[in-house]
Amino acid sequence: SVRTFEKIGMTYTPGGRVARGVEMLQTVPVASAVLGSVAGLPAVYAALCHFNVMIKDISQVFVGGPPVVKAALGVDITKEELGNEKVQVHTSGVIQNLAKTEGEAFEMIRRFLSYLPQNVWEMAPRLAPADDPARRSEELAAFIPENPRQIYDVHKLLDLVLDQGSFFEIQPHYGRSRVTGLARVDGYPVAVMANNPRFHGGTLNSTAIAKVRRLIQLADVFHLPMIYLCDEPGFMVGLEEEKKGILRDGAALAAINQMSKMPFFTAIIRQAFGVAGGLSYRPNGLYRRVAWPSARWGSMHIQGGVSAAYRREIEAADDPAGKQAEIEARLAELSSPYRTAHAFDVEDIIDPRDTRRMLIDFVEDAQPILQSQLGETARNVYLP
Repeated sequence: SVRTFEKIGMTYTPGGRVARGVEMLQTVPVASAVLGSVAGLPAVYAALCHFNVMIKDISQVFVGGPPVVKAALGVDITKEELGNEKVQVHTSGVIQNLAKTEGEAFEMIRRFLSYLPQNVWEMAPRLAPADDPARRSEELAAFIPENPRQIYDVHKLLDLVLDQGSFFEIQPHYGRSRVTGLARVDGYPVAVMANNPRFHGGTLNSTAIAKVRRLIQLADVFHLPMIYLCDEPGFMVGLEEEKKGILRDGAALAAINQMSKMPFFTAIIRQAFGVAGGLSYRPNGLYRRVAWPSARWGSMHIQGGVSAAYRREIEAADDPAGKQAEIEARLAELSSPYRTAHAFDVEDIIDPRDTRRMLIDFVEDAQPILQSQLGETARNVYLP
């Protein structure tokens, strides 16, 4: 507040406080709760964290409040219109989670912190397993619909392969084509992400990229294994995403993914196409990638790819539609995962019912690797 100037008898050059906040992000878990109207430096602190939450109908957060906006832009606006949950949770993604009450906000923070170590020099705490490690869900055998346009419940899938009831979702209202959060596997904390076919078919767009970037950094800084259930159709296409800079965002995510070093496990459950699908791969460190029999992959989808690669042949045919269908059928015969699994860094085609057992094996194998990675390094940097 400008009242500070009268209290200290001078103005001052800004700086220093944000730098200290950035330093904290590299060593200890930081969480923020927005409990009312927050502006200026405190608003920056609300974003300068690993996890934050605001309260529905009570909290607002903004760079400058309505009087500042009026003075700068001549615009009359209420604090709710400027920075409530519709703006900061659903649209901007500045605030990750939304609580109904202060009590629920504090409970979210407690739960978030329960998956993390006290600092980067300690291992994340394992709890006594509350779920049978030998549990084998028969439902997984036919979980993925044969129709590629048919959706499924990704949250139910997570509950079937992770410790039941352990998944804590982060940013459920933003970038909804990708689900991200923390969970446990046989009591061990893990970071988890999965495509959500209910939104844009699970396609990776700019908002989902922001979520994934934060989760990868969080796992890397605090030494959590990463688990990815991959059903990736590719980057979102179209003018709106191009305007948002999806090429820049996608390139940045590819770099962050490749530089990460926490143990990384991918199960391709339905598809992995294009550069976005390639982010299911990590070329260094402890990394494993398996596939379900329902999986398909490639540089692009056959349907769209045929229209581009065989355009002249299709246009010259007496029956263009029939010719396109013929080519698509021919290429579809080559798309079986059994033809290419070992040639493209997929360790095995697994029975979906064995996924939980493989996750447990992976997380156990990851523990000595994580132990060797403890501490603050130049590579595992967290940027909000």
